[in-house]
Amino acid sequence: MDLHLPTPAGELTRAEQKILDYINTNTDAFLFSSIGQLAQQLELSDATVSRFARHVGCRDFKALKALVMEQASGPAVKMAGTLQQEESFSPQSWLTRQQEYLEKTAQLLSTQEFKTAVEAICSARTVFLHGKNASAALAQLLHFRLRRVGVRVSLLPSGGAELLEGLIQAGPEDLVVLFSFSKLSREGHVLLNHSRAAGYRTLAFVGRTCLPAEERADISLFAYRGREKEYHSMAAPAALLDALAVAVAERLGFEGTNRLQALHQMKKDYFPDG
Repeated sequence: MDLHLPTPAGELTRAEQKILDYINTNTDAFLFSSIGQLAQQLELSDATVSRFARHVGCRDFKALKALVMEQASGPAVKMAGTLQQEESFSPQSWLTRQQEYLEKTAQLLSTQEFKTAVEAICSARTVFLHGKNASAALAQLLHFRLRRVGVRVSLLPSGGAELLEGLIQAGPEDLVVLFSFSKLSREGHVLLNHSRAAGYRTLAFVGRTCLPAEERADISLFAYRGREKEYHSMAAPAALLDALAVAVAERLGFEGTNRLQALHQMKKDYFPDG
């Protein structure tokens, strides 16, 4: 990266220029270093690093890290941003934060859009699911949940020509579900664009409340995963996904619960020790 500072680089001492060069060329390592570790790495004193932070307009070393995180990007930056929120990681604090994310998801979720999603799943001939990277786990979970209550589901390959081979099977009576949290992937654009030609409906789990027209699915369900510059949790999306699966089971009524009971009986008959 190229850190933009309120203080011109020409006004920095040679030691301070050394610190700036390290930040620009080893941004991820810098974000996970303490002031002592950075000083040792650069063979400088802690006091020199502290003076650098103040010289470039930051209150202290922690504020310097915050400035770097504002200008940097990438998964390491998000993780560092999350860890910066407290002195040391605490699972209790983390879980409390997840509760806040769930509450925000509940506040911003459209009840009508949720009902529309349930109806779309229940009325579809086949529900095609697409997820890549971390979202692939959500697609797998939804596949498992819906299949158990009798919904016909199909997992689409994550990308490439294989995605198209799966997508060519989707038609006017089908529903395609995708996950588009921070941005719409190239595959996501394909799924939305092809819907106009193939006639299937689209349902997207999203992490943004305002989307450009070309990135909007027919149905959108919002889940909050944290601020832009922090580690993005899947707790709220997974909870929303489970809520959708339960609502689908309720909508299917006896048909859905009867299938679950039949499955349970089959497991007892064929895998009594499983």
